[in-house]
Amino acid sequence: MTPTEPLTRGAAAPTQVRPPLPVKMVIAGGFGVGKTTAVGSISEIEPLTTEASITEVAAGVDDLTHTPHKTTTTVAMDFGCITIDPTLKLYLFGTPGQERFGFMWDDIVEGAVGGLVIVDTRRLDDCYAAVDYFEHKDIPFAVAVNAFDGTVEHSLDEVRWALDVSDGVPVVVFDARELGSVRDALLVVLELALARTED
Repeated sequence: MTPTEPLTRGAAAPTQVRPPLPVKMVIAGGFGVGKTTAVGSISEIEPLTTEASITEVAAGVDDLTHTPHKTTTTVAMDFGCITIDPTLKLYLFGTPGQERFGFMWDDIVEGAVGGLVIVDTRRLDDCYAAVDYFEHKDIPFAVAVNAFDGTVEHSLDEVRWALDVSDGVPVVVFDARELGSVRDALLVVLELALARTED
């Protein structure tokens, strides 16, 4: 303290800025629906991916009909993060889409507040496993219909009917390539999770 500084008792300490609250969210869905693209579109860090080349053997197992130019696939998980505001940071974990990698899901989903199930309406059956998983685990989730080439094959009501999800599960359209669109879809899941904590 210098002689010119006022001497005060009980002066308030400087306000400390708290780091944002870390929140884990899972992005799931079938093979080639846009999970890796979604994480990469919104992550504020270089996303961590576990992409492996699709071999001739894998090509015989994984349906490439609607994704003929796809040359890699996620074999463990994708990881990225985005700061929503000064109080909240989302840590995003993308699951592998093939059923043969399903044994990793419990570890990836552990501690997550919610999930975003990405759907390609040209092959809805690919996302049934993800929808069933979140329903069985009673984890809040939303369905995000990826608008491939700017279009979707079916209406949202038709998608809801086909997936047989309850009215409490939001079904939205988004574009996995656009940051704002991915953000809005994730915020839908976040609102669901917050509502669950308030019940």
